[in-house]
Amino acid sequence: MEFTRRDTLAMGLGAAVLSMVPFRASASADAAIEAFTGGADMADTGIELTAPEIAENGNTVPIEVSAPGATAIMVLAAGNPTPGVATFKFGPLAGSQSASTRIRLAGTQDVVAIAKMADGSFARAASTVKVTIGGCGG
Repeated sequence: MEFTRRDTLAMGLGAAVLSMVPFRASASADAAIEAFTGGADMADTGIELTAPEIAENGNTVPIEVSAPGATAIMVLAAGNPTPGVATFKFGPLAGSQSASTRIRLAGTQDVVAIAKMADGSFARAASTVKVTIGGCGG
């Protein structure tokens, strides 16, 4: 099989584009956090994120978040092509400000939870999940 100069340039351009995908996903997670918090500082206490250290299969990874006094909790999977996982909103009659769900992870990555508290402050928690079999087509 012979490659022409045009084929070689096309493959090189494709490789360059694919190498930028993880950076774009990370930038997308940062943009989502910025939009949710408005650029406010985040405390490291006030929210609890429970996720497994190792997930056998990235298709169903169980997580739990809890932030007493929160009005909303946003969950992100920073390494996924679309990092936004869920946003849970709590009203004044909510029995507790906690949620649990199963998420899909493309590979080993950080799962991030941001809580907006009733006083307008924000709290952040993160957990690294090692995925043996990716859930987003991997």
